Order: sequence, then structure tokens, then C-alpha cells
Amino acid sequence: MAGLYIHVPFCKQKCTYCDFASFPKEIGKVESYFACLYREIEGRSKQYKDTVIDTVYIGGGTPSVVESKFIMGALRQVRKCFKVKDDAEITIELNPGTVDEGKIKDYKSVGINRFSIGLQTGFDDQLKRLNRIHTAKDFLLCTNLLKGENISADILIGLHDQTAAQVEKTIDLAIAGGVSHLSVYALTPEVGTPIYTDYLNGELLSEDETADIYEHVVKYLKGKGFNRYEVSNFALDGAYSRHNMNYWKRGEYIGVGVSASSFMENRRFTNTFKIDEYINAVIYNKSPEISSDMIEGDDAKFEFIMLALRTADGLDTAEYNKIFNEDFDNEYSESLRKKAQFLERNGDKIKIKDQYLYVQNDIILEFMK
Repeated sequence: MAGLYIHVPFCKQKCTYCDFASFPKEIGKVESYFACLYREIEGRSKQYKDTVIDTVYIGGGTPSVVESKFIMGALRQVRKCFKVKDDAEITIELNPGTVDEGKIKDYKSVGINRFSIGLQTGFDDQLKRLNRIHTAKDFLLCTNLLKGENISADILIGLHDQTAAQVEKTIDLAIAGGVSHLSVYALTPEVGTPIYTDYLNGELLSEDETADIYEHVVKYLKGKGFNRYEVSNFALDGAYSRHNMNYWKRGEYIGVGVSASSFMENRRFTNTFKIDEYINAVIYNKSPEISSDMIEGDDAKFEFIMLALRTADGLDTAEYNKIFNEDFDNEYSESLRKKAQFLERNGDKIKIKDQYLYVQNDIILEFMK
């Protein structure tokens, strides 16, 4: 089984922190883009004809900014070309400022059963500064349309002058909207984004201040019944994202559309980040890929370790030994010794202690060969 990711690179306007392949000025190319997307889906299904799809994730950009007929068409094409499990988890990302009752009805009609809303913050002044197109009220209007559905929300920490109390109120807003899953991301000011200038000017929270807020969030969400199952992801029991879990378990996935990455048969490949280049490649029956690498040997081992240690469950050494025909404890005895104070062992399972999960990068790098 595998996951399927569909990238929709359109949005109304660019957020100040956005470094994804999203293009507000290219909205006029929606029809051409989706025609090529349907074609790529068909091509990938022939390339991986025996693949069963367990999860579908429609991300962006802002998938909800385009007419729902395009999203419906993409999912119909997926079902036509692939075998999709009856209980597949099918997620779409939504911006609260771009949905209405009709769109939600259309999404549900083609089997979308999980909705990921970009909230980011519950304060309108902060949303405006981030160049978001919605308000906190829009978020509640959106969740009202989704009442009874499986809802997730994204929240950002590390914003200008943000306080732990403000993040608490944002979480309360999300919970009031009925979310069962929260992704809490520390703002990463990428070079070339408008917010990077704010970072250079020292206008954002420091790493230590953001870390303090994160630790506060972990405790606050635990009190609300949300379990941290990955460094940035929290959920009520039974509401973990199956699509994301597949990534962290190093499962296979197919990505279609601009900038989409795939991992199939130990090969990782990524499509072009340019819409025109993507459209031209598909029209002329050429691959839209711009990179391709076989992930084998030490690279595969480190990837397995890195992804597993990001999760609350941690790494299963018995699974590692079976996959790589090695003995994890012997192979990494020195790394285990050096990082022993940060690790917790329970039989075959090794995990990073809860209090160190946020700073897991330094711990994980010790296992790189």
C-alpha cells in the first residue's frame, strides 16, 4: 500500500512565511494544470500498476481556492486509475477564507473524509501581519460547515511578540471548532520570504522563546486530551493522520503535480517547481521530474532512524534488524552510549525522552554515518 499526494499550486495571495510552490498570479492556468495533473495520475498508475492507495492528501498552495470540480475530477481520476482502499483516509487542505457550503458538499461527495484547516493563529492582527486572507471568525464559520467531520488545524508558534497565553487561546479556538488533530509548527523564516527580513531585524521570537512556548503547548494540549505522537503533531485518540504516519514509517508514496515528491521502490524523485515547465513536460509525454535518487545503504538506514525518532513511539530495533539484516545495538553501540541520557529504552523500542523531543535534531545526527 502507498499514500498519494496531490499538489495544487494556486492561492489568492502569498503568506509572508510561505516557501512552498504556490503562485497567486498563475490562477489562470488552473484548467491546463489539472488536465496535466489527470494525465500524470494516469501515467503514474501505469508505472506502479499494482499499487493500492491507502491515503490521499490534497495540499498546496490552497486546494480550496480552485473550483471544486477540479478537486472532484482529480479524485475521480485517482479512483479510475488506482485501486483505492474502501476505508482510505482522504484529506484536503482548506483556507477558511475560500470555502462555502457548496464546496464542502462537493468534497464529501467524492469521499474526502478529513479536512486540514490552516488556522495559524486565532488573532486577527497576527493573521493580517502574516498576509493571511481569513479571520478567526472565518475559521469558526468553516468548522461550522464541517460539524461532525474529521478536522485538523495548523498552528504557528514563534510569531512576532507572540505569547504562550495567545497560543493557548488559539488552541481553545481550534478545539471550540471541533478539531481532533493539531499540527503545531515553529515558524521557520526561509531565505527569500518577506518574513525573513523580520527575522534578520530580530523581530521574531528567539529559538529559546519559541522552545518555551512549544513546551507550554505540549503540557496544555495534554491537559485537553491531545497526545503528541510526532514532534509537531497532536491528536485525540483515534485521530492520528494515517497519511503522515506513512511518511514517518518510511512507507511508499506517490506525489503528483508541481513540486510533488515521491518515494517508490527505494527511489525518491521530485517534480519541477515551475508550472509552465510541468505543463510542457506532461503535454509532450516527458517526465516532469527534476531529481531522482536511489536511497540505499547507510542513507536508507539513517532515514529510517531519523523518521522513527521523530515520533513518540520511537524506533523498533527488531524492525530495523529485519529490514536491513543488521543488529542495531551492535551497529550503533557508540551512538547509543553517547546519547544515552536523552534516550529511553523499553525492550526493542528506543525513543527520545519526551522532554528532549523538540531538540531531536542534535540527538538524531549522532546516528548519521
